[in-house]
Amino acid sequence: MSTLHGRILVTGGAGFIGSAVVWALNRRGITDIVVADFLEADKKWHGIVPLGERADEKRRNLASLKFAEYVEADVLRERLHSNAAAFGTFSTVFHLGACSSTTESNEAFLEDNNFAFTRDLATWSLAHRSRFIYASSAATYGDGSAGMDDKDENLARLHPLNLYGHSKQIFDVFAQREGWLPRIVGVKYFNVFGPNEDHKGDMRSLVNKAYQQILATGKVQLFKSHKPEYKDGEQMRDFLYVKDAVEMTLHFAEHPEGKIAGGLYNLGSGEANTWLTLTRAIFAALGREPQIEFIDMPEVLRGKYQYFTRADIGKLRATGYANPMTPLPDAVRDYVQNYLVPARKLGA
Repeated sequence: MSTLHGRILVTGGAGFIGSAVVWALNRRGITDIVVADFLEADKKWHGIVPLGERADEKRRNLASLKFAEYVEADVLRERLHSNAAAFGTFSTVFHLGACSSTTESNEAFLEDNNFAFTRDLATWSLAHRSRFIYASSAATYGDGSAGMDDKDENLARLHPLNLYGHSKQIFDVFAQREGWLPRIVGVKYFNVFGPNEDHKGDMRSLVNKAYQQILATGKVQLFKSHKPEYKDGEQMRDFLYVKDAVEMTLHFAEHPEGKIAGGLYNLGSGEANTWLTLTRAIFAALGREPQIEFIDMPEVLRGKYQYFTRADIGKLRATGYANPMTPLPDAVRDYVQNYLVPARKLGA
């Protein structure tokens, strides 16, 4: 039985990991949840692209979930700014809303949406004694040359490869400088995949993209390697199933401050697998022989591409998190057969 209690806020709650967190809370019998996100179809994504179909997909993410209230994210921010008691008290704040595009080039937007919003909500949570758990990112580790160690407190050593990673890094550094990290939790998600990611466009996982490619063409395209030490398709990632990711995330809320130290935590499987391994698992889940074509990586990505990621999850394990990880073939099979093929969402 869950030890979570009271009203809970989930920002980005109609998005990928956010809606999965709401789903996992529902499975624990928790429905007193305020969901914040951007769903109004006539709004524009930082003044450039209308939300349109992405908003419709995110609405579908929420359709089978139970929660007390939905509020647009900008309205949440404005109301809390003008009246700190506007939504009452939250026992836990899961701040998972952010622009997660690794190719986003609008630095001012990222600084406001990913940094300033997080700072404002963390300030509110600390003042109101809410457990604050926010999404940092493995993108803060850059090319990995400075390590991917969540126990190393020298955050200045890290050099993200893109503006998204930088926007996450500057809040981590800010929170450390302000002395907040011992009282809040930043989770560094590695390559998460699974149900409810359809709205993410180019940021969808390979499993989602490959499934669509296989339906359309019978084959999957992978980027060629542009480093001699990696053969084509043997670039490696720590792939984490979203169902495991949310269990890890809720672990920090179910064991609050005083029982688990705050700080930054890697959330990954602890294993690195190649793109070829992942792709073959997708074909196997569909009962097909692999058909793979290698294509050139776009020039714009070559200097910003991570060739190897693997989460050291020793710090997470030291908090008492003992759940086993879903083996990659099993996770892919569950996602493909139970969600992609029948076009189902979590909770449906």
